[in-house]
Amino acid sequence: MIRLLEARGIAKRFGGVQALSDVSLSINKGEIYGLIGPNGAGKTTFFNVLTGAYVADQGEFIFAGAELPRGKPHEVVARGIARTFQNIRLFRDMTALENVMAGHHIRMKANVWGILTQNRATREEERLATLRAYELLKYVGIERYADTISKNLSYGDQRRLEIARALATEPQLLALDEPAAGMNATETGQLRTLIETIRNDGVTVLLIEHDVKLVMGLCDRVAVLDFGKKIAEDVPAVVQRDTAVIEAYLGGAHHAH
Repeated sequence: MIRLLEARGIAKRFGGVQALSDVSLSINKGEIYGLIGPNGAGKTTFFNVLTGAYVADQGEFIFAGAELPRGKPHEVVARGIARTFQNIRLFRDMTALENVMAGHHIRMKANVWGILTQNRATREEERLATLRAYELLKYVGIERYADTISKNLSYGDQRRLEIARALATEPQLLALDEPAAGMNATETGQLRTLIETIRNDGVTVLLIEHDVKLVMGLCDRVAVLDFGKKIAEDVPAVVQRDTAVIEAYLGGAHHAH
């Protein structure tokens, strides 16, 4: 197995709260890797440090053999990690197609001069980008909404659009922050199929999810955070039987938000 991402001793503090404490884990190329834990366990903080939204107080991420830049989201995307957000962040007044093209632009060669002069190479690149964006809409199953303003899409379709936009950056690792949140059973089932397809097409997936059933049925390996510490990392069948994990989830009121 080829190791794609390695987190080494990641720590992050906010004021008096230790959000992450010495978290180390590794994700292999081609796997669907789940990150779970009760509310306030540090899952989203981990994502934010990984993707450059926050800078870790300690530790480092090694991705595809080299250290990831800290606190520079655009550079992290350029290196091959794309993410979606717990609260959907689309360009709400742009069409679905335009949203995906915005994701694609990070990979385009055209410079500002080319865009201003609209030279032939730029026009050709734009045409291919449009084509690619449409293909991605088709890939996630919403091509019929290509010209629909994104805020007018259903919740489930907005989630799919966000995944299409992330895929437009051609990531090696797709990090999904609670993609099933707010979805009904049918939409969750479709999402599961989509994530499996993405992995089968060569993109490694890191998944934060509250839906434990979805994670256990979908992921190759799972890590569990509790109060900012990793308390388990293994295949789902082993993690499900782990007493520390059961205690963290069923251990009562100390996790109530």
